[in-house]
Amino acid sequence: QVQLVESGGGLVQAGVSLRLSCAASGRSFGSYVMAWFRQAPGKEREFVARLNWSGGPTVYADSVKGRFTISRDYAKNTVYLQMNSLKPEDTAVYYCAAVSSQLYTGSRYYTGFNYWGQGTQVTVSS
Repeated sequence: QVQLVESGGGLVQAGVSLRLSCAASGRSFGSYVMAWFRQAPGKEREFVARLNWSGGPTVYADSVKGRFTISRDYAKNTVYLQMNSLKPEDTAVYYCAAVSSQLYTGSRYYTGFNYWGQGTQVTVSS
């Protein structure tokens, strides 16, 4: 059973950095696509960033490009989201997601991922 557990959220001031972690377990993720999404109150869950566990280019939403970095640690089976220069509009619940590379269509829509963590709250004050 795939389990994704996020951590690292919190309340921070605008301009600072925060790193989220997603600990993955339950299977080998070598052929999986891992992603971060976020959902603000009253808004739809939106794509933030993704990577292929086996390597290759990373993809970012325009709103976070140049500020956020997604990465993975093979030994720890963990995916990270380094968030720099945080803005109040980054406030949301951040979710880790996964899908088998064989099933992934390349869509940035949340329905393209079938495994989800419970989410971690990030609040950025101005």
